[in-house]
Amino acid sequence: MSKRRSIILSVSVEGLSQAEAARRSEGSEAPVARRVARCRVEGVVAFEPRSRRPHASPTKGCDVVSERIVNLRVELAKRGLDAGPATVRWHLSNEGHTVSISTIRRRLVAAGLIQPEPKKRPRSSYVRFAAELPNQCWQSDVTHYRLAEGADSEILAWLDDHSRYALSVTAHRPVTGDIVADTFNHTGTDQGFPASVLTDNAFIYTTRFAGGRGGRNRLETRLAILGIEHKHSRPNHPTTCGKVERFHQTLKKWLTAQHPQPADLNQLQAFIDDFVDEYNHRRPHTSLGRATPAIAYRRLPKTTPAGSGAGPHSVSYTHLTLPTKVLVG
Repeated sequence: MSKRRSIILSVSVEGLSQAEAARRSEGSEAPVARRVARCRVEGVVAFEPRSRRPHASPTKGCDVVSERIVNLRVELAKRGLDAGPATVRWHLSNEGHTVSISTIRRRLVAAGLIQPEPKKRPRSSYVRFAAELPNQCWQSDVTHYRLAEGADSEILAWLDDHSRYALSVTAHRPVTGDIVADTFNHTGTDQGFPASVLTDNAFIYTTRFAGGRGGRNRLETRLAILGIEHKHSRPNHPTTCGKVERFHQTLKKWLTAQHPQPADLNQLQAFIDDFVDEYNHRRPHTSLGRATPAIAYRRLPKTTPAGSGAGPHSVSYTHLTLPTKVLVG
């Protein structure tokens, strides 16, 4: 007979007091009182110790949420959108579920949807530069895209440096200097003109390396009239325009996931418009504290051009320096 059983029977059957039963078992009276009280409520179940298994496991999500984590990952990846644990958590929070990023990551690892990378460089070690206010600096660049019919096309993007808001994204065959100037004027009229513009040194953006032939192009002339500073990436250093480069990568990843692929410029532009709407308004951005670019673009006052001026091209150039140093983590 177990000690627990003998103590309970000595009180309930033999009629010993709880103090006497405690002395007999060479223990204290409090455990005896608890066991006898439990026997009166639960019956013979009190003869055996309770299970030490926890009533709930906070680190293990319910089956419904666990299944939703996996489905969200698959759905987002299929659409060509970001599908990391932080993005999945953002979508879950919008659906009313509170789940930690570590729990989501464990679930995705268990499902074989992501591979642990313990040696991967942590995001907290990255240093990025960002403009302090909307319209303080716009980035622009062109990327190539092959249509389903095999023809080449080019995509021109204007991106706000502060918010990553996609201001204008258009498809062409090919992008020309006039197109660059026209899209800049149209976007500036719609959103307000920026204080500065950052581009590479392609002829569609600048004639500064043309040996003095031909003077300024239309974009440079327009920038000079409005008093907008024109910043340039260093030759052979395309990462200076990293935000718009990264945007193009995200866009082309999304385009690749679409079926069927766009066959002409009109279809490509329709696809781009759908992506830009998703990117600006429903895609959380890590560097923006999981806010969307549209929210970040509108929550602070916009910067405006400093003033007009039309001096000659500088003989030398200065590498980009933006005022805010932001640690991404």
